[in-house]
Amino acid sequence: MGKEIPSRSEDYSLWYNELVKRADLAEHSDVRGCMVIKPYGYSIWEKMQQGLDKMFKDTGHVNAYFPLFVPKSMFEAEEKNAEGFAKECAIVTHYRLKTDDKRPGKLMVDPDAKLEEELVVRPTSEAIIWNTYKRWIQSYRDLPLLINQWANVVRWEMRTRLFLRTAEFLWQEGHTAHATSEEAVKETEQMLDVYAEFAESFMALPVIKGVKTEGERFPGAVNTYCIEAMMQDGKALQAGTSHFLGQNFAKAFDVKFASKESKLDYVWGTSWGVSTRLMGALIMAHSDDDGLVLPPKLAPIHVVIVPIFRNQDELDKITAEVDKISKVLRKQGLSVKFDNRDTQKPGFKFAEWELKGVPVRLAVGPRDLENGTVEVARRDTKQKQVVKLSEVVTYVPALLEEIQQNIYQRALAFRDSHITRVDSYDEFKKLLDDKGGFISAHWDGTTETETAIKEETKATIRCIPLSAIEETGVCIYSGKPSTRRVLFARAY
Repeated sequence: MGKEIPSRSEDYSLWYNELVKRADLAEHSDVRGCMVIKPYGYSIWEKMQQGLDKMFKDTGHVNAYFPLFVPKSMFEAEEKNAEGFAKECAIVTHYRLKTDDKRPGKLMVDPDAKLEEELVVRPTSEAIIWNTYKRWIQSYRDLPLLINQWANVVRWEMRTRLFLRTAEFLWQEGHTAHATSEEAVKETEQMLDVYAEFAESFMALPVIKGVKTEGERFPGAVNTYCIEAMMQDGKALQAGTSHFLGQNFAKAFDVKFASKESKLDYVWGTSWGVSTRLMGALIMAHSDDDGLVLPPKLAPIHVVIVPIFRNQDELDKITAEVDKISKVLRKQGLSVKFDNRDTQKPGFKFAEWELKGVPVRLAVGPRDLENGTVEVARRDTKQKQVVKLSEVVTYVPALLEEIQQNIYQRALAFRDSHITRVDSYDEFKKLLDDKGGFISAHWDGTTETETAIKEETKATIRCIPLSAIEETGVCIYSGKPSTRRVLFARAY
């Protein structure tokens, strides 16, 4: 397998970047700031899509697709949203190239092909979608409108990192319209719960549900809900957001409906989304110095079977037994890979599939066939067990469930051990440097204090937990009164 992956403890950033590349998940593109998601990485994203898409449809949503390009004037209609994304926007100004007479074989922008109105390459789709909703919504009978889109967006990032922050990335974005504020808030909270359930049940990633401060709120939203996760280096990662938009976008695009009482009013909106950033979260929350550790529910390959053989006759006998096992496991919905390559030794194969995070590995040799057994190795703990061949098809599915739960419990224990209550700013700063993690502390509720702490420590308020209870205290920075604790952390 070549050179070992750098250690997490020595250089977490290098460990992450090398693991993404060596596990064949993604690589940097020749297009600045963009990535190529390789087949193995994309297959994990497809699993995420499938799981989320079912959850969206189970809650009444349907998929649609909207244009990549947004006319600049349309993008500007909701002022806060436009200002919030302005610095990250890519703009299309011309629609044609032509041959450069001064440089044979080269092309240049055709100055006669300037667009009458510049087009923004969508950084998010609220503008184009709400402009469309104006045609779709006339009456309360048209509501609620529950739409989701699977798409790509462009945000011109200056500093990029595979999956976590790229100029172009894949995501889903839900956009809904409702007749009442209460219904829209309920939708916003419901989708936050969907994200939390997906993170914990599929990704084995414990999350904290909360509300963003005004300074961290989505541009154009009345309120932003979020799920926050903890990575193994003690930094937080925002894993999903759900926004209550109030009537802001409806007013900007004049989206009104006639109520049952025949009164005209603006509709109430929400938007919510997760992206390929979840891939980064999955890697950083669970993996180790030997490679990926994938929760079985998102693993492209559940079981890899490695034959141990010296000649074709031995391989043929092993293959006959493996075919029986594979057939039964596949009928149970499991993905099985039989690695019968004769170009690599078993040790190489073990290391390769360990690097790729396959949850369960079976090893079968001539002696195993004689004994009627198989060696079963689990990726999460690296423990090995000898199991009867006759029992392996029931043992493996149960083991996969156990692995899924163990990965979650391990991440939960780490997360919980990295939530620390502090009551002084000195203690706050020391903990940030020495331990990291979430720091539960009092805050006076002002943007000025939040900004000052961020500038001095690079820590932000990740969320005001929905589970937070009222507690009288004083702000760690200003000493002013506070009624509850918030969670601070340095973050990706």
